[in-house]
Amino acid sequence: MKINGTHHRTIWPDPANKEEICILDQRLLPHRIVIEKLRDPEDAITAISDMYVRGAGLIGATAGFGMYLAALKAPESGFSSFMNQYSDALGNSRPTARNLKWAIERVNREIDKVQTVGEKREKAFATGCEIADEDALFCRKIGEHGVALIAEISRRKNGEPVNILTHCNAGWLAFVDYGSATAPIYAARDAGIDIHVWVDETRPWNQGARLTAWELQQEGIPNTLICDNTGGHLMQHGLVDMVLVGSDRTTHTGDVANKIGTYLKAVAARDNGIPFYAALPSSTFDWNIDNGFDIPIEQRSENEVTQVMGLDATGAMSNVTLCAPGTKAANYGFDITPSRLVSGLITERGVVDANRDAIHKLYPEGAGTGKSEFQA
Repeated sequence: MKINGTHHRTIWPDPANKEEICILDQRLLPHRIVIEKLRDPEDAITAISDMYVRGAGLIGATAGFGMYLAALKAPESGFSSFMNQYSDALGNSRPTARNLKWAIERVNREIDKVQTVGEKREKAFATGCEIADEDALFCRKIGEHGVALIAEISRRKNGEPVNILTHCNAGWLAFVDYGSATAPIYAARDAGIDIHVWVDETRPWNQGARLTAWELQQEGIPNTLICDNTGGHLMQHGLVDMVLVGSDRTTHTGDVANKIGTYLKAVAARDNGIPFYAALPSSTFDWNIDNGFDIPIEQRSENEVTQVMGLDATGAMSNVTLCAPGTKAANYGFDITPSRLVSGLITERGVVDANRDAIHKLYPEGAGTGKSEFQA
């Protein structure tokens, strides 16, 4: 997608040196546009754990390239042992998003298919690139399938603006390109459908305020930032036509793990008869967990709740403390929206009901395998 009119992905190998991986430092957006380079496998772990990169698809792509950087560093004697140890460390950098370990598993499967260390390094690089390209492709296809839902609402409203509420950032900044929840929005814009997006601020990291609103502005999509507690009021007054969110992990039975606060939006949507959709590529499915409440929920530093970062009057980035010294805070990163509250899942293969039978019918090769490495 675009920054100041120029197309960017969120992660890419440096064209001048493919042993360096470029990323946008999302901690500084929208106030600073800074490109960081991952040169060491530990850099990938730091980028994920400290949220230089975030979002299910981008975490997976970063993990794929992190495995490549590890392959470059791994000694010829003890290559497999080094890669196994790194896989464990990388896999523990954040616990909730399924795409992280999915990408690690995929690279390990591919490098096991070749013999020499040189071949393994080339295979790791190729697989990292494939993961990134596939993520962008699948998100584009999510847009192609999801736009029909928006078009139907537009028809019912006789062309009046379709008001979409989204939570957190499931845009191109959370993936490699297009995004999941934003892909149908961009497709609707391209189809000439009049749309408007309500953007939750998404405390405590404010990914909606810092990222989604800025991203939509860059793409010329009308949007309005709201505090997290406003959505229910808007729904009660007929100002929301659909809720469209992403997912960091979705069970094969249809439960959705997404940024904390998503569940409350789903409850409010159900109470007001508003459709609630989650958009996700198949790499986000977990084929081994039946109940969403078994998904590990990340708990992060309480400083992210008690402090907020922004641009001060001098133009400098600074942290501000919001509460009294010594205040204790809980910082759960995600919550679970049960499948009964989900109107449907928008995937690269189409829109599917959020239940086991429908998901397994759409992805028969995934059932019971613990894998989701599919071709659209």
